[in-house]
Amino acid sequence: MTDRIEADLCVIGAGSGGLSVAAGAQQMGAKVVLFEAGEMGGDCLNYGCVPSKSLLVAGRTAHTMRTADRFGIAAATPAVDAIKVRDHVKGVIGAIAPHDSQERFEGFGVHVIRKFAKFAGPDTVVADGVEVKAKRFVVATGSSAFVPPIPGLADVPYLINETVFELTETPSHLVVIGGGPIGVELAQAHRRLGAEVTIVEALSLLPKDDPEAAEIVRRHLVADGIALREGAKVVAVRGQAGAIEVDVEKDGSTETLAATHLLVAAGRKPNVDGLDLEKAGIAYSPKGIEVDDRLRTRNPKVYAIGDSIGGYQFTHVAGYHASVIIKNVLFRLPSKVDYSALPWVTFTDPELAQVGHTEASARQAGLDFEILRWSFAENDRAQAERETDGFVKVIITRKGRVLGATIVGPHAGELIQTWALAISQKIKVGAIASMIAPYPTLGEVNKRAAGSWYTPKLFNERTRKIVRFLLKFS
Repeated sequence: MTDRIEADLCVIGAGSGGLSVAAGAQQMGAKVVLFEAGEMGGDCLNYGCVPSKSLLVAGRTAHTMRTADRFGIAAATPAVDAIKVRDHVKGVIGAIAPHDSQERFEGFGVHVIRKFAKFAGPDTVVADGVEVKAKRFVVATGSSAFVPPIPGLADVPYLINETVFELTETPSHLVVIGGGPIGVELAQAHRRLGAEVTIVEALSLLPKDDPEAAEIVRRHLVADGIALREGAKVVAVRGQAGAIEVDVEKDGSTETLAATHLLVAAGRKPNVDGLDLEKAGIAYSPKGIEVDDRLRTRNPKVYAIGDSIGGYQFTHVAGYHASVIIKNVLFRLPSKVDYSALPWVTFTDPELAQVGHTEASARQAGLDFEILRWSFAENDRAQAERETDGFVKVIITRKGRVLGATIVGPHAGELIQTWALAISQKIKVGAIASMIAPYPTLGEVNKRAAGSWYTPKLFNERTRKIVRFLLKFS
């Protein structure tokens, strides 16, 4: 027997984007069916953003104990219990999970089906014993870890983001393949929890970020005791659990690293296999599902969002895509994606955040721009907290329009939001310079950076002449 269901909207995938679409559409009056074969909440809740940040907090706490003498408090070597750290991570996931649960979404009226769905035609999705016909479909299947074709890798036990948070022991030596955001975050967390850590990166550390900002993160990773192998590649792996040999090649010479654990953090790949997308007339490749700027596939009934389309693979992008889908599907508004004010953050210590243009991308685009800067060393709150390494760098036009910003330093992920708002709402730098910022806060770095635009305009000989002239009449 096959259960046949008709719906206004069918969503495949209950990660951040899929859940946002399903909840929004159902509460606005649409009849929604939601398929999820794995965990509700998707990768972010269960294997990505939430557990990694929870692990980073544990590592940061251990680091604070080791460096407490900065504040006149006796430093101490923390006793790290790997099982309790794992339980802390799982506890955070458990606290958030009800928000993404099947029960909650069924409470909204969404028909949740915990099965793997695939297309049977341009307007039909099937799963085991279920057939759904809908007016519109949204593919929100996310992504998974990309495992590079390294000789011997398939024959040794290795970790990815879906398994690394299950560790019940602190690795003696963790080798991380990949120096992007996932690799450096997990490397720093494990190093601060007591593991020896080596990162192997084929390019340079955090290659998509501002090199000047990435250099500050690099310096802190080295200070933590992480060994870096940049411009190097893993050419072979062999061994067994607890005794893995990793051959690393750089500049024509090969070095063998002895590791107890191996973590693959070499990027992500869209989850498109097994969906039978061709039966629905949907174009796709290993890079993801092909969509236009309204997130429509070649099948006008089917949209795709989040990591499934490649590109910017962030949870907040999937959430943003959901809002575009709601406008297009429910209200028939021709809403298009706009990434000009898209922020992203690497949650190392210090954090590195970016929105809009970097200095390099502004040059590549041939833009006429100025650079505003302010150092955390010139911020009193940063001085009080002994976290003064880092800066704000803002890219603006000659007329004061904000094009982009890079922040590396404490709480950069919070501070970047000022500049994301400025770009999205076309707020000029003068408005930020004139706001009253509470003292002492880290947020003052944004105000000071904005205010630096006026420094050469106000503090010059012409201004001094005007002031001296006016003072003659006082």
